[in-house]
Amino acid sequence: MIKKFAKSNHSSRPGVLTFDDFCWMVEDGEKADLINGAIYMASPDNLFANALCLWLSSLIALYISKNQLGRVFISRVAFRLDDLNCPEPDIAFLDKKHKNRLRKGHVLGAPNLAMEIVSPDSVERDYVTKQKLYEAAGVREYWIIDEFKKLVTLLRLDSRGKYREVRPQKGLLYSQVIKGFWLDPSWLWQEPLPDTLETLHLIQLH
Repeated sequence: MIKKFAKSNHSSRPGVLTFDDFCWMVEDGEKADLINGAIYMASPDNLFANALCLWLSSLIALYISKNQLGRVFISRVAFRLDDLNCPEPDIAFLDKKHKNRLRKGHVLGAPNLAMEIVSPDSVERDYVTKQKLYEAAGVREYWIIDEFKKLVTLLRLDSRGKYREVRPQKGLLYSQVIKGFWLDPSWLWQEPLPDTLETLHLIQLH
């Protein structure tokens, strides 16, 4: 849902919120997105979504650290695309060659890869609004993880800068942005989730 704010002294135009407004209005510890000048606050995680995000981000972070590929960011890290758009992906990857874009309170520009875990109030935002936003910003891969449909959608920019869905290969999804990383979507729906270190080892061996 959109969090309703009184008009601030920082806003450049009535009804349109800017990056400065976003930083001023959203408190530390709150997860939100600034999209087209509107702030969307995230609802509290359900327990499964929280566990899934922690498991997947830990797996990717360990893989990236082991292979010295870059940085992983979780949830409350903002990517400033422009003055009216500053999303906070559930999980994001930034290649090490872009470390100069790190700022104290945010990352300047788009991540190389973004992942969103769909919640009941974020369906349209994740599948439509953010897809268009990430495509326009040049996010090379966008992974949509839908626990309700038990579906992982991998979108990758083509040569024209448009998203195309990547089909699984023998049931597995392979990333071109995180070199050598792949995912078996069925892992995500297991309870309990697979052991992180064993899964990392399996990915490294494949």
